[in-house]
Amino acid sequence: MTSADRRLAPRRKPRQVRAELTRERILTAAAHVFADYGYAAGTTNRIAERAHMSIGSLYQYFPNKDAILAELLVRHIDRGAWTGVEELDMSPGSLAEAVRALVRDAIDHHRDDPQLLRIMFEEAPASGELIEAIDRHGRARVSQVREVFARHPDVRVGDLDTAAELVVGTVEMNTHKLMASPRPIQVERLESELVAMITRYLRGDE
Repeated sequence: MTSADRRLAPRRKPRQVRAELTRERILTAAAHVFADYGYAAGTTNRIAERAHMSIGSLYQYFPNKDAILAELLVRHIDRGAWTGVEELDMSPGSLAEAVRALVRDAIDHHRDDPQLLRIMFEEAPASGELIEAIDRHGRARVSQVREVFARHPDVRVGDLDTAAELVVGTVEMNTHKLMASPRPIQVERLESELVAMITRYLRGDE
């Protein structure tokens, strides 16, 4: 572990339910503080106050606010599998709705707090754990998407591996960028344009 990783590593990994609940309380409080005050003014003192604990107790779990933000970002990225994939309609003519389900899953994950999302991606320092989470989530999502493409009769691309990488990257990158933008966006327009673009690509439309 590098010195940078040690600086960002949580000090205490909970082994008991009570400790895990305390850690969750700190992370929840931090998310609210960063969203309310911004990262620069979102001090550990404010986080401890919002979590109803002493600053000394907070430091038993995290060495600084960078480590807290890094943990929030790891959790955001490592969000788990594409939900609802088992219920997708795989009949001919249904590709657009399958793509819509993928896009909507990404949007739903990013729409709750755009300000916190922006802070996480602009301010969170890189760490080994974060890089591992990005790689782990990316591989899992690409694998899921590739399987859907392989099964769907409307998909006409020749290289499924590359197609899955491109589609996942396009959805994730644009969702992150637009949902975190300080400018208001129409989520429905974002969804519709991504669905139309990706569906045309997968069908091989001229």
